[in-house]
Amino acid sequence: MQRRKFLGTTLGGIIAGLSTQVLAGPSAKAPAGPHGLVAKQSPRLDAQAKAIESELAAIERSVDGRLGVAILDLETGMRAGHRAGERFPTCSTFKLMLAAQVLARVDHGQERLDRRIVFGADRIERYAPVASKHIGEPGMTVGELCDAIVTMSDNTAANLLLDTVNGPAGLTAFMRQLGDTVTRLDRNEPSLNEAIPGDPRDTTTPLAMLGNVQTVLLGNALTAASRARLLAWGAGNRTGDARLRVGVPRAWRVADKTGTGERGTTNDIGLLWPEDGAPIVVTAYLTQTGAPARARDAAIADIARAISKHLA
Repeated sequence: MQRRKFLGTTLGGIIAGLSTQVLAGPSAKAPAGPHGLVAKQSPRLDAQAKAIESELAAIERSVDGRLGVAILDLETGMRAGHRAGERFPTCSTFKLMLAAQVLARVDHGQERLDRRIVFGADRIERYAPVASKHIGEPGMTVGELCDAIVTMSDNTAANLLLDTVNGPAGLTAFMRQLGDTVTRLDRNEPSLNEAIPGDPRDTTTPLAMLGNVQTVLLGNALTAASRARLLAWGAGNRTGDARLRVGVPRAWRVADKTGTGERGTTNDIGLLWPEDGAPIVVTAYLTQTGAPARARDAAIADIARAISKHLA
């Protein structure tokens, strides 16, 4: 299939042309399909969605877990998903939204990316590959901490930044301002990765997070400069090489944020940007599986393969 169907149409025009129900993201009032996605689309797009959804169900079976996915092709408006309205542990995917909140505060003159935060050894968490090298003076700048949470998923950096936004409750409030009535952050790192089945703490739905990703990376929640910065951090992510990134053609661009937690929780969210068209927003959450890490990563990569197979 040739993706570029509207010659001369800009990305902004494509986004503006999509239904306001889709752009509204998680708080949309459109009629829901079996997976919680907007149900009505053309027969051609519906056929694409069903083909992708069939593969998503097979991927879920292959790891004997619970898989949630939401997909929006901004080139055509095609929407697909699997368990898109069910709750999943957010794990470190929240860090994309935390970086977005910090940038929003910068945009409003409430924060500075060059402001330094000094911290001691007592703030170092189990996974802090960047922050552990900056204990004591001169510390790290807010911008460096944001880079660390998106590109390296640094837990200490995340906790330090959570302190600046009134903690998990402050980040949850930011997402409410974006229109997300679902996602919640209740704890700091590393407790938020517990991923107990049925526990609503520190959870989201694929559909809710898809709306968030679209809003902060492509919408008007941030200034153009801050959006570009957040996209650059996502494009520079170094924790997802075995997940969505490995499943797309080499010419595609990817900006993503991973998450990993207990009980096999393996997540990846972001944009897949084909060579010749508008981006595809995807949020993928896997949990409650005993499959080894390599198989879990491969399952997320297979989601990207299914997307590129049917939408390229």
